[in-house]
Amino acid sequence: WFNMPAQKKPEARKQKVRREKKPRNTVISRIHTIHLHKRLHGATFKTKAPKAIKEVKKFAQLTMGTSDVRIDAKLNQFLWSKGVRNVPFRVRVVLSRKRNDEEESGEEMYTFVSHV
Repeated sequence: WFNMPAQKKPEARKQKVRREKKPRNTVISRIHTIHLHKRLHGATFKTKAPKAIKEVKKFAQLTMGTSDVRIDAKLNQFLWSKGVRNVPFRVRVVLSRKRNDEEESGEEMYTFVSHV
């Protein structure tokens, strides 16, 4: 029928090379650009800057795998620099996973987010 190609033999499936995942309890720092404009699209004007801080925390939690996220005062100042409504479109941050020295907290590591 309609010049159908001949049946091919099933080739051996290529196995994906999985890279080794590093443990979540190592101390590490990475530089990222967070695209806030798309994350704040449709947010009410008076909630934009507070929501930007929540989105930065959420991004840090996902990338570094720690529930304890702390934001530097300079980063907070930068996010609020243009007021509550006009949050910067993008922000460059350094995400640093550090050891937690406080005995009371259940978390072994925390993430410190600072402005580049």
